[in-house]
Amino acid sequence: MNTQENNKMIAEFMGMQHTDIGWYDNEETLQLRNNTFDELQFHKEWNWLMPVVHKCLDIYHTEQMNDDLNFEFYDGLSHSREATYKAVVEFINQYNKTK
Repeated sequence: MNTQENNKMIAEFMGMQHTDIGWYDNEETLQLRNNTFDELQFHKEWNWLMPVVHKCLDIYHTEQMNDDLNFEFYDGLSHSREATYKAVVEFINQYNKTK
């Protein structure tokens, strides 16, 4: 998948919905100034990415997840936004396969 498709998958994972006016964060999970966005920024902004990391960690700790996935996820988390983004995308892909 490309970045746009990955961002869409992340947005849906976070409960965002696509509307006529853009992406809508009705639960305000990103805690940004507004809750409607023209462009998804998960690959560019730590402020967008960190709530996703927290949700992934919450899911891992509350559900029985594959230990290999846990290792890969934690191994992928780093000070690099790109590596963290890739780890989140892989986690969500694997999580979606189990649902």
